[in-house]
Amino acid sequence: MSNQTMSVLYDAPGPRARRITIISSVLAAVAAVAGAYFLVYRPLDEREQFAMEKWGPLIDPSNEVFGQVWTQLGQGFRATLIAAALAIVSSLVFGTLLAILRVQLKALMRRRFTTLAPPVALAVRGLSWVLNGVTKFFVEVFRGLPVVITIFFCASGLPVLGVDLGSILWYLVIGLTIYNGVVIGEILRSGMEGLPGGQREAADAIGLTSFQATRMILLPQAFRIMLPALISQLVVVFKDTSLGFIISYEEVLRKSSFIIQVLDNPIQVYFVVGVIYIAVNYLLSKLAEYAQRRLAQGRRTAKKPEPTQAAPMTGSATPQETEAVAGTTT
Repeated sequence: MSNQTMSVLYDAPGPRARRITIISSVLAAVAAVAGAYFLVYRPLDEREQFAMEKWGPLIDPSNEVFGQVWTQLGQGFRATLIAAALAIVSSLVFGTLLAILRVQLKALMRRRFTTLAPPVALAVRGLSWVLNGVTKFFVEVFRGLPVVITIFFCASGLPVLGVDLGSILWYLVIGLTIYNGVVIGEILRSGMEGLPGGQREAADAIGLTSFQATRMILLPQAFRIMLPALISQLVVVFKDTSLGFIISYEEVLRKSSFIIQVLDNPIQVYFVVGVIYIAVNYLLSKLAEYAQRRLAQGRRTAKKPEPTQAAPMTGSATPQETEAVAGTTT
């Protein structure tokens, strides 16, 4: 972008405006530091929240309960990762199938079925309308419900209905899968429906069925386009595993509550658990950035080869070569 264009889009501040900006930034930083000191540090320090008696079990390997504390946290974190991995895989599978189903039902609603008898065509179109309404109702209900209610309903309602899965883990995974699968399905569906209509028309022109066009053309592009939103939702799945404590699933948050009952240091324990969650979510965000870069590199087209220039002639030309060149120029 040229300097002239930049001057049109953004009026560069003058010396006075720059001084005001610097002074305001310094004052804001001083106010933030003062607020953190008087509102956070001093109250915690007066209550001896920075004493090694409370931090030692978490950061001092020589502490007598350090190993036991981290053993409990490690078990809880392993349970969290297991639930998150199962929920992420099942949510992706369920969401993908739901997105394909909704796209196919909308395609069926637009077809006229001219090759079928009129009563049969009418029945097929009516069935597609009904199924589309049912899936839309399912999506709106479970997308609108808080995920904690879905988890609690699975853990309390399924055994009443006679569905005994034998482990609390599966109730948590089912609750997370229903909610996040619906959200992922809507993300992929919007990605497929946002693609240019000419792609589906081209697929019809080369003889692909609607399902083949969705599976081979629309769905891969939707995954690539909606990858940032998908990664964000997968981070939500990982964080939502902490809701397993409401059904007594011993993930890291529930293990932390047991530690707090014994050591009476909730601020320290929850701080460490929060750092663990932040670190994992940061790694997932970096994974998303890496995947985006790889996909962007894959989409780059090869550069056109530059026209080759004839190499300069070296040495002296023979009389026959000189006569041949002269003949071509006349």
